Amino acid sequence: MKINILRLVLNTENNLRENDAEKIRGYLGNIFWDNPAAHQHNQKGGLIYQYPRVQYKVIDGLFYLIGFEDGLEIIKKTFQNLKSINLCGKWEEILHKGLVSYTTLFSITQERIFYYFQTPWLALNEKNYEIYQELRTWEEKKIFLEKILAGNIISISKSLGYTVQDRIYVNINKTKMINTKLKGIPMIGFTGSFFVNFEIPDYWGIGKSVSRGFGTIIKQKQERL
Repeated sequence: MKINILRLVLNTENNLRENDAEKIRGYLGNIFWDNPAAHQHNQKGGLIYQYPRVQYKVIDGLFYLIGFEDGLEIIKKTFQNLKSINLCGKWEEILHKGLVSYTTLFSITQERIFYYFQTPWLALNEKNYEIYQELRTWEEKKIFLEKILAGNIISISKSLGYTVQDRIYVNINKTKMINTKLKGIPMIGFTGSFFVNFEIPDYWGIGKSVSRGFGTIIKQKQERL
C-alpha cells in the first residue's frame, strides 16, 4: 500500500536529547488536543490503541516529526506556526524548519531489505522479558527477538488495514541490549540491524512507544538481498 508522509525537521538553539521527544509530544499534544492523532487519546482521555499517525523523535540533536493520514494536518500546522517549543518549562527557539513530502510503500516484498535502529527498540514487555532472560544461548535469544519483530510488523499492518499475504522473514544481523528510560522509568532496549522482506517507511517506529521516538528504523538502500 502507498503511504503519503510529511517529515518535519526542526533545528533548535541547543541540541536536543532523545528523551526530549517525549516532552515535545506532551507540548504539541496539548496544542493539538482536538486532534487525537497528536496524543493517542480520545476526548474522554482514554488511550487509542492504533499505530501512531504522528511520531515524535530526536535524532542527532534534531527534532523529527513524522505524520501520515490523520497526522498530516498536525505536521502542516506545526511547520507554519510553531516558533519555539516548551521542554517542561524550558523554551527552545526554533532556528530552522525543513519539511519534506513524499509517498512511499508499506508492503511485503520478494527481496530482503536491510534496516538499522536509529533509536532504541523497546521489544520486551514484562512477560517476554522474563522469557528472554531465561534463554541461554544467543541463537535462542535471536530467534525470540526475530519473532517479536515480525509480530511488531504484523501489528502495524493490522492497524493500517494492510493484509500480509506471505510469511515475514526476519533475520537480526546484530543487536545490543542497552538501558534506556520511558517516562523516567528504566527500560531495556535494543540497538542493531536486521533484514526483513518488508518495505517500511524510513523514520517509522517499531515496537513499544513509537510515538515517543522509540524503535525508529532507517533502511540501508545498498543492502538488499
